[in-house]
Amino acid sequence: MGFFYYIRKYFKMSKRQRKSELKSTLWFMPFWYIVGAVGLSAFTFYLDYIVDVSLYLPAAIGFSGQTLQVLLSALVGGVLTLSAFTINSLLVALTTFSGQFSSKMLVNFVSDRATQHVLGIFNGSFIYVLLNFLYVTHEEEEYIVATPALSILTAITAAVTFIYFINHTTTWMQVHNISYNMNSKSKSVQASLEKELKPYHLEKSVEKAELPTEADGKIIEANQPGYFQVADFSRLIKQAKRDNSLIRFDVRIGEFVVAGTPVVTYWENEEKVDPARYLKSIEIGIKQTEIQDLEYGLIKLAEVAIKALGHNDPLTVTNTIHQIADLLKSIGQSSNFSPYLFDQEQELRIILNQKDFRYYLHKGFASIREYANQNSAVMTELLTMVALLSKTMDQSVHKDLWEFARQTILGFDNYSLYENDCLYILEQLSVLAKNTGNQKDYLFLLEYMLERVSSKSASKVPSSL
Repeated sequence: MGFFYYIRKYFKMSKRQRKSELKSTLWFMPFWYIVGAVGLSAFTFYLDYIVDVSLYLPAAIGFSGQTLQVLLSALVGGVLTLSAFTINSLLVALTTFSGQFSSKMLVNFVSDRATQHVLGIFNGSFIYVLLNFLYVTHEEEEYIVATPALSILTAITAAVTFIYFINHTTTWMQVHNISYNMNSKSKSVQASLEKELKPYHLEKSVEKAELPTEADGKIIEANQPGYFQVADFSRLIKQAKRDNSLIRFDVRIGEFVVAGTPVVTYWENEEKVDPARYLKSIEIGIKQTEIQDLEYGLIKLAEVAIKALGHNDPLTVTNTIHQIADLLKSIGQSSNFSPYLFDQEQELRIILNQKDFRYYLHKGFASIREYANQNSAVMTELLTMVALLSKTMDQSVHKDLWEFARQTILGFDNYSLYENDCLYILEQLSVLAKNTGNQKDYLFLLEYMLERVSSKSASKVPSSL
């Protein structure tokens, strides 16, 4: 019953969600390697027992049936031992990731193509050698070439793969690779979402007065609790076009809802609309996914930094803050997209529920700021990245960047700082103020910080810009 339940579950998913779910499992890639191993074993049997390639090759490279059985029995045990060591290494890696960094990173490591290919190679190698062992006889006069040659080659491949997997795991676990891979994953999600929505974005302004009134809208409620995981925008736009309706999302992708929460509001014109058709294009599940959720990538990176703060690991904190800043820059360049999606006739069909850059900035840095507990080194690094963003991003987000820095500085209430710590913080704040045009506000924050310097000698602190 459970097996058929999962099969039905995968078929009910959208193509994009099904691909993401299958990539995050450990069985999908090994399954295809096992299928390939069965096919290769059948081909090997064909070469040795149907074509009999031994007739065309030197006798010195062949094996008798009895000798080959001894060889294959040793190879089966060897490949199985390597597989056990690989699984053990995998479990150690997963335990380390979960305890030291974040349990959310397990999906990233499991869905990594190198990890899945390694498991596939070991499972396929074991099945291949085992099948070859089954059809070999004890006859001395039997002369076999393809089976031993390919079996030995398979065992060598498994041994080399084991070395590669150990190297891959140790490399993947390094801090800079962990944060970089998570950042790259989030950027790929962003690029995929932008590519999906690009055909429906138009350089066309929509006035609030042109939109229908709230009173005329009809609400579609969530039929189960969970996270709003994914929406098939293309399918929704096509359905809205057929119904001649307008759809507005009342929740964001990644947001948690309970049963009865208003998820979508729609306005129908002439034809009667069946709400069930819209619900089929919306997926609500028990876990938060990164398929279309940009915020989830920031949360995962922030969690790594928070865990590192608890383990007194400043290098991990600093590296993760750098990757968050890079991801924020990428998100900031796309968060200004219009929330309006149009069909091919340039008719408005969908209104998205979007958050601005200020929201993502808060999600990325605010939790780190909170758990840092006034750690001046972490605060300096946060302000350094905010100042860096002010140099590279559009002026439309400068107000948000300055406001975040201002709130961070005001958080030093009733807290004493060393003089040099105050100096480094104010240096970055000075750069940010100059880039965002908040020199006057900087002077107020300067006086505020000087009051918190434990050594009142502050001659080196910049008093002007």
